[in-house]
Amino acid sequence: MSDLTTEFAAQAAIPRAKPLDSYKPFWAKRFGTAKFLPTSRAEMDALGWDSCDIVIVTGDAYVDHPSFGMAVIGRVLENQGFRVGIIAQPDWHSAEPFKALGKPNLFWGVAAGNMDSMINRYTADRKIRSDDAYTPGGQGGARPDRCSAVYAQRCREAFKDVPIVMGGIEASLRRIAHYDYWSDKVRRAILMDAKADLLVYGNAERAIVEVAHRLAAREPIASITDVRGTAFVRKRHDPTAQGWFELDSTEVDQPGRIDQHINPYLTTGQLAADNGATCAMEEAGAFNPTPSDGSKPIRIVPNPALAAKTPAKPLPERSGKIVMPPRDRTVIRLPSYEQVKDDPVLYAHANRVLHLETNPGNARALVQRHGEGPGAQDVWINPPPIPLTTSEMDMVFDLPYARAPHPKYGDAVIPAWDMIRFSVNIMRGCFGGCTFCSITEHEGRIIQSRSEASVLKEIEDIRDKVKGFTGVISDLGGPTANMYRLGCSSKAIEAACRKPSCVYPTICSNLHTDHGPLVRMYRRARALPGIKKILIGSGLRYDLAVRAPEYVKELVTHHVGGYLKIAPEHTEQGPLSKMMKPGIGTYDRFKQMFEQFSEEAGKKQYLIPYFIAAHPGTTDEDMMNLAVWLKRNGFKADQVQTFYPSPMATATAMYHSGLNTLKGISRQPGRGESVDIVKGEKRRRLHKAFLRYHDPNNWPLLRDALKAMGRADLIGNGQHHLIPTYQPATDGGYDSARRKNSTKAGTKTSVVTVGRASGQRVTGQRHAEIGDTQRDPRDLPRGSGGQPRRGQILTQHTGLPPRQTGAGRAGSGASRPASKSARPVKKGR
Repeated sequence: MSDLTTEFAAQAAIPRAKPLDSYKPFWAKRFGTAKFLPTSRAEMDALGWDSCDIVIVTGDAYVDHPSFGMAVIGRVLENQGFRVGIIAQPDWHSAEPFKALGKPNLFWGVAAGNMDSMINRYTADRKIRSDDAYTPGGQGGARPDRCSAVYAQRCREAFKDVPIVMGGIEASLRRIAHYDYWSDKVRRAILMDAKADLLVYGNAERAIVEVAHRLAAREPIASITDVRGTAFVRKRHDPTAQGWFELDSTEVDQPGRIDQHINPYLTTGQLAADNGATCAMEEAGAFNPTPSDGSKPIRIVPNPALAAKTPAKPLPERSGKIVMPPRDRTVIRLPSYEQVKDDPVLYAHANRVLHLETNPGNARALVQRHGEGPGAQDVWINPPPIPLTTSEMDMVFDLPYARAPHPKYGDAVIPAWDMIRFSVNIMRGCFGGCTFCSITEHEGRIIQSRSEASVLKEIEDIRDKVKGFTGVISDLGGPTANMYRLGCSSKAIEAACRKPSCVYPTICSNLHTDHGPLVRMYRRARALPGIKKILIGSGLRYDLAVRAPEYVKELVTHHVGGYLKIAPEHTEQGPLSKMMKPGIGTYDRFKQMFEQFSEEAGKKQYLIPYFIAAHPGTTDEDMMNLAVWLKRNGFKADQVQTFYPSPMATATAMYHSGLNTLKGISRQPGRGESVDIVKGEKRRRLHKAFLRYHDPNNWPLLRDALKAMGRADLIGNGQHHLIPTYQPATDGGYDSARRKNSTKAGTKTSVVTVGRASGQRVTGQRHAEIGDTQRDPRDLPRGSGGQPRRGQILTQHTGLPPRQTGAGRAGSGASRPASKSARPVKKGR
């Protein structure tokens, strides 16, 4: 660390926050707890409510489960004594549906849901998806594009004088001016479009509880400007901003500080006196500035004519060290919206500054001007929220969730709920810092873990209360499977650190990487009565796992349901350095351990790597080398992940600016680093084609590309060639894996609704009875006994043994394999 960081670390620690359970409950606590938060006036009447204190509007179907944001916030506020109602997926074409629960007494809570509405609706190729995993029946189109802003506008129209507080990942990732991939331009901060009063970003429990109690105490929302983890709009030169030290960061390549010039007419003794010291030689008389011939030195005297004027203020003393203003009263001014929308260099700079100010221990407030002239406004972003303690995490997850969709949905299946209903979230946050992922920007990089007792209690609740449980827990994880209770070994260093990742380029020497608590929890969890198996479905950080052989052995021996997914993302150092991912050698070491422990356990298990195409910093040669690696190792990817520029991600800033924002930003040639950006349909299709080199429809494109690259030697019919010279009879078209796995609008989807209308599970044996139009696309061609047909190619997504997820209905006689056609719950890398 630098001297400045070391000095700061010696005195720093993450500030303490007011505990969630220390607030005096609101008077409505007397009404007790609702089985489900009400969604209609009839449900409010049944609870004895005449009104709601808070109404939450969400773009997801209402599932009362701790994996769904609206349920967590609703239950946390209910626990504080507030009456909370839910309006889920309202018709946004008018304000009437937003009046269903009446006028909120305190505020509206607005969120798009667990996913960004644009990512939920559009593929990485900007094509409309036909399904939505967070909607009953899996049907798409139940929410508008950019629905946080649309919902906020309708709430304002419904009851114009009620404060609007917006949150969720969509608003969180749009808290400053951001590049919008779908319109290919930089858009304003969402507060400017939504006209909401306050934005709560990140995990919102701490901020929303404080805001609710202050509004309940009749404090105007315009005066609530000091809550961490919030953003709001201020007018320029607002008197409420007095007392803040502003650091100007609106330009790049600006000169540093200018030191005070030395007065050449001062004697040595005078110079020493100005610096608070003395000259020993002059005091001893060893140096006499007066010559022996009687001549005198020139003296500079004040001008009497200027003596009556106000004397200039003396310059501050210089100690040689940079003296910074207090961080808790410092705000950094980012380039304005008008600057970044037309200047990719300044956009990259603003993004870099924002990511440097994400540690709650040392982050400073940020401000960005929107507009010009007298009507200009500032979007003000307070430092991130203080992470929850273990006891606070336990309190949040131990609240009385119904752990089911609201009864109004009847038998309709909500795919996202179906996927996670037997899973347990054990932690939050991720210190991996992958540039394409937004988990760190939303949840932070400090891990917040639950206690072992709280996790085991939730497993028992699933066993005892959740309908259809077969004894299999489908996941025990979070954003990343194996960061439970990991973190910095020094709280002071953690509070001072400004690195974007704790594991890149190497694992930090200060990082505590003991997997022992996680291993012990695995063992206690699977020893619970009625628990047959505990699976790990979250993405594994394998560079951490290789440091804990005991953990890998425990995982492979007891917690892998046939295959384990990990994400090396690429094999070449160029793109990996832009992703902040470890080299492929680390994957090879983990693969060796995985195969060794699988063999020792007597199990045939598969390691499934995932890769990304078209990521910033990826050249055509990089993708060609990855394709060669895939063929050499026998992988044939059926699904391809293409880089998706989500708002505020570091990789998105690279995509828009063409600059590496992990390094300093400069306009001067040779100082900044340019990044190869994969744009345009043809080149993005080429990169995807390299990942699917085995698809005959891609061979004509790949042949042309290999010839243009001077690698025609990879074209041939031998085992060492990448693609053959012959071309089978195909339609020559291209159909993305995501499009193939989607269904046409209005048709029933695979796991979601096929046969569910009658409450029955559709199996492969019933396809002939139902018809091909309702065939589950995941039922792969197999021979007798459920084994792959002779000659069928086993790829990373087909031909594998079905994974035991515990998702089978009671009495169904079988469990379903995990869906690959949709991945609604974002997992860590």
